[in-house]
Amino acid sequence: MKRMSALLFLPLLIGLAPDPIGIAPDPIDIKEWKVPFGGHPRDPFVDQQGRVWFVGQQGHYIAYLEPKSGEFKKYDLEPGAGPHNLVVDRDGTPWYTGNRRGYIAKVNPTSGEITRYPMPDTTARDPHTLVFDQNGDMWFTAQQSNFVGHIVRKTGQSHLIKVPTARARPYGIILDSKGKVWFNEFGTNKLGMVDPATMKLEEIVQPRPATRGRRIEVTPDDRIWYVDYATGHLGAYDQATKQFKEWPMPSGVQSRPYAMAVDDKGRIWAVESGVQPNKFVGFDPKTEQFFSVTDIPSGGGTVRHMFFNKPTREIWFGTDAGTIGRAKIP
Repeated sequence: MKRMSALLFLPLLIGLAPDPIGIAPDPIDIKEWKVPFGGHPRDPFVDQQGRVWFVGQQGHYIAYLEPKSGEFKKYDLEPGAGPHNLVVDRDGTPWYTGNRRGYIAKVNPTSGEITRYPMPDTTARDPHTLVFDQNGDMWFTAQQSNFVGHIVRKTGQSHLIKVPTARARPYGIILDSKGKVWFNEFGTNKLGMVDPATMKLEEIVQPRPATRGRRIEVTPDDRIWYVDYATGHLGAYDQATKQFKEWPMPSGVQSRPYAMAVDDKGRIWAVESGVQPNKFVGFDPKTEQFFSVTDIPSGGGTVRHMFFNKPTREIWFGTDAGTIGRAKIP
């Protein structure tokens, strides 16, 4: 097992925030483990035992890493499953989206037995990203099919909501403190929101027509944060004032910000995937400043999704360079 370790040195309110000037690199510690199975490892999630589960999107498997030993264990899926995203429920069971087969599934981590839950509508062919709600059930996006859905964890029963805008491409998904479901519409300049009490979907137009939000997060004040992949911005939507504010990413328009996470101090972390090596960037909403920039040791290729593990204060990610990475957050 090869293990790589490195510590790198290397507003629009709308109105426009100033370009970030004089950003101190202030790098953080990043370690990466080379995945022996290849297959495009991505979307890690830490379980109650500290194991880091992830999917192999092109290798059609799920697996976990034991960070202390560096050992991996792999569970093969059916050919062509195309697993895209994974979460672990409070019982320790990993769930994944069978993106190319039109189902959501769970895996018994002891026996490896797989239970599949097909979509209730065959046109919802590509479940994409999962997130837990306050009941421990899951919400998900289906990008090309243009649905947002809900799945009951104990039964696997699912419910679909069609996004009104054609080719909206629902992508990243998150829940706020009130249980409202927020998602990016990557095909247009909109955020989507579902009220779980009514199952009604609302779309909120972002100020710049060129905006293409890919991932989404929420801070403790219930502001909704997104990365604009198309033009290199970090943005926030204030639910109370219904105002947007945006900041240019440190690498500018070519930054292609993609994966993002919020830590336990309410700070935003995002990866600039349009520059090589990819850059792991920290932003503090209190100061409205980017305060940390770290090159990803393997280069990254592209980092697509991240998970913040509060007990250890670490952010986990997968790379197109074939690694699972861990960022220690100060």
